[in-house]
Formats: sequence, structure tokens, C-alpha cells
Amino acid sequence: MLFEDNYQTIKTPSEGIFRDRGSKFMAFAFPINQEHDLKEKVNILKSLHPKANHHCWALRLGIDRSVFKLNDDGEPSGTAGRPILNTLLSKELTNIGVVVVRYFGGTLLGVPGLINAYKCATEDAITNAEIISQTVNDVYSITFDYLQMNSIMKVIKDDGLTIINQEFDNNCNIQLSIRKSMVNQTINKFSKIDGVNLTYNFTI
Repeated sequence: MLFEDNYQTIKTPSEGIFRDRGSKFMAFAFPINQEHDLKEKVNILKSLHPKANHHCWALRLGIDRSVFKLNDDGEPSGTAGRPILNTLLSKELTNIGVVVVRYFGGTLLGVPGLINAYKCATEDAITNAEIISQTVNDVYSITFDYLQMNSIMKVIKDDGLTIINQEFDNNCNIQLSIRKSMVNQTINKFSKIDGVNLTYNFTI
């Protein structure tokens, strides 16, 4: 199977809500790039909702969608984090985290009720989000002589590359984002220009 160089995530944070027998489930969905991003959101939500009974969450990361974590935060095992995560799986989203803040309404919902509540709150937040398709890009640094500027800029324009950073002096340095499926083609073009050095940085 060919490497997939695009994935779906949400563009901006969104919120959803679900109520059942007095309990209120408030879902907050965030686009994230690392686990630490969601931990910060959880801490903020805990400070905003200190009287809530639970702050449960799940996240999914990685282009291959292989990284996931979840937390039931005191709810019965498998009734909170898992249904949140399963919703992300069924929607085929990655680089996303969802926190569901629960206010207990006095009536026990039971395992099926909890699973349904956390699922429905998460689904509502995702329904309210703008889902976007992102490409997987490799970031390269390219150094070259100022005299090669026009040739370099022509490749950047022709291949629709994104400039992340640039420094122009006698020796010029540009940091570029190249779509993964175009990397070989683009590097081949740069390699035909004299005195150009390319260094792989990381993948985004």
C-alpha cells in the first residue's frame, strides 16, 4: 500500500453538549500536534470547571493514526475515554484531542448510559467542528549562493512549496515544507542547481 500523505483533522477548537437525567456532558475538541497540547487544555478546563465531577479525555495522533491515549478520570473503566476515542476512530480523525467535562446530576446512568453520553457529547463537538484535510509534509533546509536565487525561487513557485523561514545574506538559507508525495521530484530539481545543499529537518 502506498504511503498516505494526507489526513483529516479539525481546523479550530469546537464544543458540544449532551444531557441525560440531570447530568451534563460538555465536550471540547481541539486540533493538537502532541500529547502535551491536550494536557494543557485539560488543566485549563479543570480550572474553568472546578466543580465538575469528571474531566475525561482521549486523543489520537500521528499520520498513521497509531498513537492514542485515553483517561476515564474516575468514571468506570471503559465508559468515558474509550467511547470518546471510538468516535474519533469512526470519524477517521487524527491530531485531535477531546475533553468531556461531566457535571453529575444525581442519577446514576449505568455503563450503557455513560458510554452513550460520552459518545454523543463527542459527536456533537465534532459535528460543530470544521473538518479539514491536511497533507503530510517534510521540512527541509536549503542553503545556496545568492546568485542561485532565481533558480531556487522558480522551483519553489513551480512546485507550490511553503516557505517557513528564510535568511538572505551572501549565503542564503530557506526552510521549506514539501508535500511528502512530491519530495523526490522537488529534491531532484534542486539537485540540478549548482552549489545547493538540502538538509532534512522533520515531518509535519
